[in-house]
Parts: sequence; C-alpha cells; structure tokens
Amino acid sequence: MQAAAFLHLLQLSSPSLPVGAYSYSQGLEAAMECRLVHDEATARAWIAAALQEVVARFEAPVLWRLLHAWGARDAELVTVWSERFLAARDTAEFRAETIQMGYSLAKLASDLKLGDDALRAMLAQQEEISFPVALAYAAVALEVPAPEALLGMLFSWAENQVLACVKSVPLGQVAGQRLLLSLRPELEQAAATAQQLADDELSNWAPGLSLLSMQHEVQYSRLYRS
Repeated sequence: MQAAAFLHLLQLSSPSLPVGAYSYSQGLEAAMECRLVHDEATARAWIAAALQEVVARFEAPVLWRLLHAWGARDAELVTVWSERFLAARDTAEFRAETIQMGYSLAKLASDLKLGDDALRAMLAQQEEISFPVALAYAAVALEVPAPEALLGMLFSWAENQVLACVKSVPLGQVAGQRLLLSLRPELEQAAATAQQLADDELSNWAPGLSLLSMQHEVQYSRLYRS
C-alpha cells in the first residue's frame, strides 16, 4: 500500500472526520439503559456480537460491493446497492443516521473536489446518499485499495462503539484501549466474511437490536441520536 493511499485511509477512518459519527451509538445507548451493557465484559460481548452478526454480514459486504461498483464506474450497480442498504434500515433512527452521515461525507468530498468528473457525476445522480455509498466513493476517489478501505470502516465502527462505552458505561481510557485491542481478531474475521459472502447470504436480521433502536427513539434521557 502506497504512503499516499495509507494517509488517505487514516483520514477517512479518523474520528475527526466531520460526519457526526460520534453522535450515534447504533442502539448501544439503549442497551446500556437496559443494563445489557454495564461493564467491560458486557461491552466487549455486545460489540463483538454486533460486529459478527450484523456488520460483517450486511453493512461490510454492502460496502465491499460499493467499493467495486464505484471502482468500475458502474452507476447502476451503485444505485442498486444504495437502495438495498437504505431499505434494510429498519428503524427511523438507523435510517436518519446513515442519511445524515452520507450527506455530510458526500458534501465534504464535493467541497474537497475528490474524484474525477465521471465519479462526481455518478455521485450527483444519487437521490439519497447513505454513509456506505459516500465512504466507498471517497475511498475510490482517493485511490484507497478496497481491502484496506473495508478494514478502515470496520475499525472506525468499532472505535466509535468503544468510545460510546468509555463515555457512558462508563469505562476508563485504559479499559477502552484494552477493549479495542482485544477486538482485532473479530475485525479481521469480519473483513474476511464480508468479502466471501454471496449476495443471497447477506442479512442484517437482528430483531433485538431493532427493538432497542425503537425504544431509544422514546428514551427519556439520552446522549446519542441512535
């Protein structure tokens, strides 16, 4: 991996990327409210399960397909996977999250003039831009290889989950870093799974998570938007 691509990957994976990821917990705050997550062990169990059962089996495989669709300049395929991803957002909060983050990253990419004219024209054709669509676009525009872009997304997702636990369980900073380090095998496995699944094997079936997300919409006190 060339130094320029590596630096671009670090920028896309950074928590300072202005897309608002820090304001979402993806159901984790509701799990903490219900005491399903209340210490380091339960935090790790929650994050690992969400990674293996949801992210690795749907969000990451969709990103993998979008990376290749953008790379091939296949506007129709980008639209297909964009529509499927949005259709799979089964609560209002989950849908609003990906649309807001996708819009923010797409606007940032436009302001920074990332990509060539053909890529920018394809992006402009998208009616609603989810976060995976915008992230795949930015990675291709910055010439970040697909496998590394996928790992970057997975690590960024895990880091955001850990930070939510550090702030809200709460866990100490050392515990947070210990937790993040311990997730390396699961992150590697998630990347491998995402690249191997056939289209008809993709699934985000997680009714418990969906129920927690719906409960979070009416939760009395909350820090996060999902």
